Amino acid sequence: MNVVGAVDWIVIGMYFLVLLVLAWWTIKQRQDTSADYFLAGRHLGWFIVGASIFASNIGSEHLVGLAGTGATDGVAMAHYELHAWCLLVLGWIMVPFYSRAKIFTMPEFLERRFSPAARTVLSVISLVAYVLTKIAVGIFAGGIVFSVLLPEMSFLGLDSFWIGSILVIVLTGIYTILGGLRAVAYTEALQTIVLVAGSILVTIFGLHALGGWSELRAIAGTEMFNLWKPLVPAGVESTWAPVREAGRMAWYFNDNYPWLGMLFCAPIIGLWYWTTDQYIVQRALGAPNETEARRGSIAAAFLKLLPVFIFIIPGMIAFALAKSGQVQALQDQLFSAEGELLRDNAQKAFPLLVAYVLPVGVRGIVVAGLLAALMSSLAGVFNASSTLFTMDFYSRLRPEVSQHQLVWMGRVATTVMVLIGLAWIPVIRGGKGLYDYLQGVQAYLAPPIFVVFFLGVFSKRLNAKGCLAALVTGFVMGLFRLAVDTPVKLTEGFGYTEGSFLWVINNIFFQYYSLVIFIVCVVVMVVVSRFTEAPSYEKISGLTYGTTSEEDRQTSRSSWSLRDVVASALVLILIIAAYLYFTG
Repeated sequence: MNVVGAVDWIVIGMYFLVLLVLAWWTIKQRQDTSADYFLAGRHLGWFIVGASIFASNIGSEHLVGLAGTGATDGVAMAHYELHAWCLLVLGWIMVPFYSRAKIFTMPEFLERRFSPAARTVLSVISLVAYVLTKIAVGIFAGGIVFSVLLPEMSFLGLDSFWIGSILVIVLTGIYTILGGLRAVAYTEALQTIVLVAGSILVTIFGLHALGGWSELRAIAGTEMFNLWKPLVPAGVESTWAPVREAGRMAWYFNDNYPWLGMLFCAPIIGLWYWTTDQYIVQRALGAPNETEARRGSIAAAFLKLLPVFIFIIPGMIAFALAKSGQVQALQDQLFSAEGELLRDNAQKAFPLLVAYVLPVGVRGIVVAGLLAALMSSLAGVFNASSTLFTMDFYSRLRPEVSQHQLVWMGRVATTVMVLIGLAWIPVIRGGKGLYDYLQGVQAYLAPPIFVVFFLGVFSKRLNAKGCLAALVTGFVMGLFRLAVDTPVKLTEGFGYTEGSFLWVINNIFFQYYSLVIFIVCVVVMVVVSRFTEAPSYEKISGLTYGTTSEEDRQTSRSSWSLRDVVASALVLILIIAAYLYFTG
């Protein structure tokens, strides 16, 4: 197998040397305070904010999962990647409220807007979500990349998959634990450059090996270039019906992504993730003011447009090279002897393309980009998890604790979250689709958080009791669906009796179940708030549009200029252009 060679390892070593020097420099700049460790002293400039947001997002699930969906279903999953407009919502709508509140965490904002209980519940939800998705999936994807690029090896009974996973954790954990958000953000800026450059090289060399863009379109076919596939009904049973047909327990795109669910559910997940999730928003909180935070969000929106071309398209190239037989090794990995696409192997599409198509030296740059994405994603979630635990739990239980002890507890929390994530790897490894797993879990946990943040900002009348009721109700509904789904994913041949209550719950499209959670949470929050006392508008001054002062409005108005508006408009134009081009 044409895996990483000596020259490639030299290139990778040079990358790690530069990364080490940068990490060491940022660690030397640190101060032993909570603001410096968790928010980089609120000194991050707009480029660092934008690059760090992008690097945190573009991690394992994109390198492995998104490229895999490109190989199996073409550009259809690009709907999630064209959510760059959600970052504009972060910059223009939510950032002013976050900047005025001077918060460390998203749950802390809910405490200011509603109550301490709301903060606690959201902290629990967020930490559970990180365990179920970001940490475990990141480690899992790192193992897949290493299992493809490294030769088969065994150490103490561990194969390449586990060895790669552990290496990713150790290398990432060292600078994350020592340097906090400052080290994470600055190394992510470097990793963004390496990742984008490396992924562009994969696309270029992949297209060259295939014979060009026109050849890709010819082999892949119009269906794989149809971005609107999930929005166009292919049949009543598979698009309108809320429950999958009996016996069709598929985890793949055509069965699991009905057009109606994509149309209404995807924006809810996108707005939750990009505007209210600690994992992303923590970078904006590290900016010194509203201007830098907004411009960082706009910069991240531009970068967010790239994954369609640097991850999905390479996945499609791998499919085309395999289908046409131009690269025999790819064909052997992605297709069966009968010519059937092996969907479970598709998540190896990107690293396989790196291993078999790229020349020596260039392969090293791309592998460095792969490692950069894996490490930046994990570093981001490690830091976000430790911030949530330390600031939302530990500091509240021990309010007199010193700044040094807060930083120390943040490092301990990071270690604990990593160990929990490792324990979840067997669960995810037994699943049928990495990206499907991630989107499903997010779809169950996102609605209640989205509801309380956006309704809370836009309506001053909604109160703490309504917020808490919505959070708890939505969280319980999401966990119930996960509890029903997990045995089916883990146990071979396990299934519920057809037509039973649990069978129906398990077979409802996850987007429709997510929409049910969303509607229930909206109703619960509004009804409970209306039948209980109104909040004190003085206490929530500046935290809702209805309680924003004239001074607050003037401050926000002075924080942006015409170039910010033009840049935001350009992002929207590019998104529309992508939708128009990818029509099959």
